[in-house]
Amino acid sequence: MSDRIMTVSEIEQLVIDCLMANGCNAENSGALARTIGAAERDGCASHGLFRMPGYIASLRSGKVDGCAEPLVERISPSVVRVDGKRGYAPLALEKGRQALIEAARENGIAAMALVNVHHFAALWVEVEPIAEAGLAAMAFTTYKPAVVPAGAKQPLFGTNPMCFGWPRGEQPPMVFDQASASMARGEVMIAARDGHSVPLGTGVDAEGNPTTDPAAIIEGGALLPFGGHKGSTIAMMIELLVAGLTGMDFSYEAQQNDNNDGGPPNGGEFMLAIDPNRFGDGDNWLQHSEAFFARLSAMDGAHIPGNRRYANRAAHADKGIAVKQSVYDSCMGFIQAAG
Repeated sequence: MSDRIMTVSEIEQLVIDCLMANGCNAENSGALARTIGAAERDGCASHGLFRMPGYIASLRSGKVDGCAEPLVERISPSVVRVDGKRGYAPLALEKGRQALIEAARENGIAAMALVNVHHFAALWVEVEPIAEAGLAAMAFTTYKPAVVPAGAKQPLFGTNPMCFGWPRGEQPPMVFDQASASMARGEVMIAARDGHSVPLGTGVDAEGNPTTDPAAIIEGGALLPFGGHKGSTIAMMIELLVAGLTGMDFSYEAQQNDNNDGGPPNGGEFMLAIDPNRFGDGDNWLQHSEAFFARLSAMDGAHIPGNRRYANRAAHADKGIAVKQSVYDSCMGFIQAAG
């Protein structure tokens, strides 16, 4: 079956139509559509339309409030708290972003805690606008147990992604986004769907044995942390930043409290924003860091994280985005079934 070529705006409208047909209001649908559209635009299919079945399932089950109105509070000079009111994370993030940026510019550094949100998206979409505003930024979130701690046999940590963005003046910011698992769970799911194996070291089967079969990892098995005990401690750190600080569920608690409808569990997210202009190096920080990037770029075989994403963005703007026909048909089915 051939792919369907679509524009970002067409993808966003498809998402809006799906969500609104299944109980989401226009404001929440629009925020989520921008997130999914950005994932498809930048070549990250695992966080794009591929996730629509989970979003729709969580709306239909009533787990997620598709009409949630996030509440933004500045609870201290440098801490912003956004209560997502059981809605999807994108709208809560959009509502809280400016307050985080303002707090960071006022204080040099600021944090934002998102609570009572359902997060199912890529983190770079959330960090890039903050870096474009001239701030360094970090973001962390958890999920449900999917990663085995180093030395253990059963999963405890979520895939626990982390994202870091660095502003580059007139150039697009440097933004990397990676799971603390050896591979993002969505990528393993796509490998299983498409019948591809995954590298040894990605995960284990239900008996705890190493496997290259993505289906065995997803269906009863678990992912491994990257770098053994080093990735394991990073995953633990993220659990504490996201749940320990905010009072939201650790990954194992999220699993206990979730209805397992296939959609994202209720949880939290932790973000930091840092104003480089407030750390004593005046205006030199940009020139200094650009010299570092120039040195990195000049090294044979090295690349700056995020450049592939920007290349995909430019190519897709010119040629359109290839969406699997089966994925498109699935989305249309959600609309027709609700009609």
